[in-house]
Amino acid sequence: MTITYEWRGDFEDMAVNALHAEGFGHRSLDIGWRAQVHRHSLGWVCAWRDSELVGFVNVAWDGGVHAFILDTVVSTGLRHSGIGAGLIAEAARGARAAQCEWLHVDFEDDLRTFYVDACGFKPTPAGLIALRA
Repeated sequence: MTITYEWRGDFEDMAVNALHAEGFGHRSLDIGWRAQVHRHSLGWVCAWRDSELVGFVNVAWDGGVHAFILDTVVSTGLRHSGIGAGLIAEAARGARAAQCEWLHVDFEDDLRTFYVDACGFKPTPAGLIALRA
């Protein structure tokens, strides 16, 4: 299986919506991903198997030295094959090339092995305020 990764790759909203719904277990929403990432993100990474979008990660930023991983998703049938780690590695390269000094990610406990062990993030204390009860 050959997977290619593309920093700021071109994609169709429908493909990311379907992948996001599959990966996060919700119905497919009609989100305008292309407009959203072009307007607000440092970049994003698409993972392709042939012409099929099989992975995606959004890299938000503060306009300075901090980049943030959001919405990491891999097609459920291809999880645990290294695609997610490949997405994060390409995201780190893109953020580094943009002169970012830090790449942040928040994750739930069940994803600790992925982000810390497979991707090399270092655990840090963090805080969170739930804005919707």
